[in-house]
Amino acid sequence: MGCEVVLSGGDATAVAEVFTRWEGVFSRFRPESELSRVNRSPEPALKVSALFASGLRAALDAAAQTDGLVDPTLAAALESAGYDRDFALLGDRPEPAGPAVPSRLGEVRLDGLILRRPPGLALDLNGVVKSLAVDEAVLCLSGDGFVSAGGDLAVRGPVDVGLPGGGAVSVVEGGLATSGVATRSWRRGGVEQHHLVDPHTGLPSDSPWRQVTVSGASCLVADVAAKAAFLLGADGPDWLDARGLPGRFVARDGAVAANHAWRRGTVLETAYT
Repeated sequence: MGCEVVLSGGDATAVAEVFTRWEGVFSRFRPESELSRVNRSPEPALKVSALFASGLRAALDAAAQTDGLVDPTLAAALESAGYDRDFALLGDRPEPAGPAVPSRLGEVRLDGLILRRPPGLALDLNGVVKSLAVDEAVLCLSGDGFVSAGGDLAVRGPVDVGLPGGGAVSVVEGGLATSGVATRSWRRGGVEQHHLVDPHTGLPSDSPWRQVTVSGASCLVADVAAKAAFLLGADGPDWLDARGLPGRFVARDGAVAANHAWRRGTVLETAYT
């Protein structure tokens, strides 16, 4: 998944098996993955595995819960922006990014294990897969501890976590997720690109935030909400408050802000050095 996985309180081998299984099914960059096979298939309807169906259902639910902001049909938009290989191999390039590619969310149907979509519609499930893996992996822990993967965290028992922009927070239960462009950006033709695509424009979002951190009942809930709040820009804090989700925002200039739910429900600590 292009990120470091850190855990405490469990068997590293068992946790690694969880991430290996999810990545093996959902990687866009492995030609043998089920996602790659689905995206290549010329069939308008095909049977998928139970794990694939569960991931896609979570992605479609996330889209419904965010009014289409977290969208699994933006693979072509990501590739047009230049994200066409594993991030570690991406790098900046002189050629400009490709054209905007709009959402095709309304063209995807999942009935049990049967996926229906027009051939050529490429799916990207990275909006939910990493957090789903984190939520499953934390169940492997034998006692109190945590599993963290590239900004996505799930805990069993209290864990102190450093925050983007400084400070720390005590996560008592559930999950914490950070979404943003601080570590996932690149340039095409001298213009910054990133992986958080606005489904309304089909282009990388021009959000004023650099990073958004959200606390939720699970890593999945936190991750989906963090992405949506980032894409909503200035409306992100109020959107989270309306759902009772604590959120913390780091602006492009480094300024830090928090919504009402975050200020009410969190305890800030001194940042670790």
